[in-house]
Amino acid sequence: MASNASLLAMIMAYTLLAGHTCHGARNLADTTPAAAPAASVPSLPAAPTLPTLPPVPAATLPPVPAMPAVTVPQATLPPMPSVPAVTVPTVPQVTLPPMPAVPAVTVPTVTLPPMPNIVVPTVTLPPMPSIVVPKVTLPPMPFIPNVNVPMPFLAPPPSA
Repeated sequence: MASNASLLAMIMAYTLLAGHTCHGARNLADTTPAAAPAASVPSLPAAPTLPTLPPVPAATLPPVPAMPAVTVPQATLPPMPSVPAVTVPTVPQVTLPPMPAVPAVTVPTVTLPPMPNIVVPTVTLPPMPSIVVPKVTLPPMPFIPNVNVPMPFLAPPPSA
């Protein structure tokens, strides 16, 4: 269940990150003419001006310490051992005897006798007898009290 939830969260995050609505808004803002200033409504007071905030001082960071140059020692590898030459034995040329001639087989033409007419008898079945299923009434369920009834896989009740 947790994997399904995390997968859904990742899909939603990718969907939000993959949206490109900012370009459309930027193009719309560039091509839309500026709106005329609204006429002041005599019944509403003018909006108060916002107070100016003091400038934030620029933060200065200490210089990054210089990293010492790391020298990697030159490693010398042992020479590669020579691989011994392997000689593959040659396969001798063998002449095979010619294939024996297959004798021509003539298949005699056979005419089959005509198929006899088969008469399938028509059979009528007797009607199915009606089966009466007797109505069965069950006795009422006995009342089982739910006090001190042990439940499976639960701890026993505490002793009094």
